[in-house]
Amino acid sequence: MVISGAPRLADKRTFGDVWLIIPVYNEAPVVAGVVAEALRTFPNVVCVDDGSADGSPAEIVGSGAHLVQHPVNLGQGAAIQTGLHYALSQPGAERFVTFDADGQHRVEDVITMLALARARGADVVLGSRFLRPGGERVHVPWTKRLVLRTAAAVSPTARRLRLSDAHNGLRLFNRVAAARVNITMNGMAHASEITGFLARSDLTVVESPVSIRYTDYSRAKGQSLLNGVNILFDLSLNRGKG
Repeated sequence: MVISGAPRLADKRTFGDVWLIIPVYNEAPVVAGVVAEALRTFPNVVCVDDGSADGSPAEIVGSGAHLVQHPVNLGQGAAIQTGLHYALSQPGAERFVTFDADGQHRVEDVITMLALARARGADVVLGSRFLRPGGERVHVPWTKRLVLRTAAAVSPTARRLRLSDAHNGLRLFNRVAAARVNITMNGMAHASEITGFLARSDLTVVESPVSIRYTDYSRAKGQSLLNGVNILFDLSLNRGKG
């Protein structure tokens, strides 16, 4: 593992205790822009390059973010766990946000989630693309609905949380919650592993409506129905761990 620190672009005292954790795998075309946008609000960003074969590390080094590198591709779950471990070791770090590298997530939604965590006394805030402000549900495409319902059946502990979006990558943890997260599923099934852990814990978990920016690039990189089926397969092989 290779670690390199980078100077912060600005001192944002309001969010100085917040760390954005961005797992990166072959995101050279967009990752610098994603980091630049994040750093305008959040001074602490760590990108975990998960063995990219393109120019992602060089783009990150020049972006102003901290860089941690896996020498080989281990999967998004492993990248998030590495990022949490790195951020937890930083002085003053109290709140931790997992944030996608492909430009789908919005800084504005992170700010809303932080405010909700304070207002509700929540340890964890999970983003939901299927909620609108006020709590009403939005239409969920049948493919996503199929994956989510089947995931709940395979990992029944997640049902205790009554989540509308069990596989959204935008998540906020306070320090207590982040220190207890232990991701062992290195692939995309880590999302269900996290919700299963939260359902068994005594942590306070709430959902917050978020908007996903779907671009041609993010659609090409995004989770397909086949990937959703792979998540379920991974979970079925690992049910004994949960």
